[in-house]
Amino acid sequence: MRKKCKMGYILKGMRIAQYAQVLASLKCFHDEVHFCLCYNFYGKQLANCLQFDQNLNQNCFGRSECENNGQCLQDHPTCPTRSVCICKACSYGRRCQFHTNGYGLSLDSILGYSILPTKTFSHQPIIIKISLLLTIIFMLTGLVNGSFSLITFKNKTVQEVGCGLYLLGSSITTIILMVLLVAKFVILLLTQMTILTNMLFLQIQCYSLDFLIRMCLSLDQWFNASVASERALTTIQGAKFNKKKSVIMSKRIICFLIIFVILTSIHDPLSRHIIIEDNENEDQYQIKRIWCIARYGSTLEVYNSFIHTIHFCGPFLFNFISSIILIVKKSRQHQNLHPDQSYKTILRKQFQEHKHILIAPLVLVILALPRLILTYIRTCMQSEKDAWLYLCGYFISFVPSMLTFIIFILPSKFYKKQFRQTIKQYRKDIQRRLHIDT
Repeated sequence: MRKKCKMGYILKGMRIAQYAQVLASLKCFHDEVHFCLCYNFYGKQLANCLQFDQNLNQNCFGRSECENNGQCLQDHPTCPTRSVCICKACSYGRRCQFHTNGYGLSLDSILGYSILPTKTFSHQPIIIKISLLLTIIFMLTGLVNGSFSLITFKNKTVQEVGCGLYLLGSSITTIILMVLLVAKFVILLLTQMTILTNMLFLQIQCYSLDFLIRMCLSLDQWFNASVASERALTTIQGAKFNKKKSVIMSKRIICFLIIFVILTSIHDPLSRHIIIEDNENEDQYQIKRIWCIARYGSTLEVYNSFIHTIHFCGPFLFNFISSIILIVKKSRQHQNLHPDQSYKTILRKQFQEHKHILIAPLVLVILALPRLILTYIRTCMQSEKDAWLYLCGYFISFVPSMLTFIIFILPSKFYKKQFRQTIKQYRKDIQRRLHIDT
């Protein structure tokens, strides 16, 4: 009995210690009548309680300006001088009027409220400073990649087939995309810091920047898919492949893709609006925030998500299927020439020989996958803590456009040779000009 009693006291003592530890970690608690804030006072855990009616109708007595089911609180029940909206998850703004929808999420929604108006850049939050650093790194890397790719695919020898024209288009969109990325971040930063206030300029950039970024990202993916498709077609046709027809067809496809992407994305600029919002800073001074917001209806929201999925899955399927067709067709051709070898052995050799063609679409889709998963799993940014996650997804979507040189030029002996020849030619031209000037 004594042993059981001792064991019972030990267990009871452990529970009390656990409860004490839990109580020590409490920041606040409430019951039906009171709301209490906990604090530590010289080693003692104390609570400061006040009466709080949880069943109070928080709509400012029917005069609430809060949208999207936001709760309205005011400083006095009868003669209020101030009111504030407590926004629910997925909405923000002084009146909770903005949504953080995953598909329409741009830098405005991700970083807008993190930027402190009337503060210098050195006093901005760490997420803003890191965003600027990432923007600069992406710009420099993207411009170098785009420039090297451009000087390679500008070569007339490369443009004798359609692949060269597709990759030339991809190089141009990469350079444009990096410029747009920097412009987007800088304009957002200057606008929210109340430095840039020209309404005409802000309206033009609101309707155009996000639309152009979205358009360039989609075009770059479709251009890469077109490269894989033409490679597969070349393998299937063999000696019957006509280079002139390929060039003519590629020009038509490029025009079609541009029109297709514009028409499927035109709803974005048509749904954007400039909104001026009155806010108070920490010193209770009135400031104005200028927002570029995309507002979609329920039907347009479904259409927008469908189009995003099409522009993601379409290029990936074209890439993957074309790569499989190319390897299988090459293997069959090789088996016809060497019937003594097994098909599995030939297939393995062909895969090793053309693995860069298969790896390219896989790398591109892996890099583009996080943002698609993010928009499906988490339909909106629920709090400022999620900003880091969405910021990573936003920047990752630019990475595939920065890898044209690494994925298409470096693994290819032909493209690498053309790149080196072009660089040598540029050096000779520069030396010739310098010699003439001297």
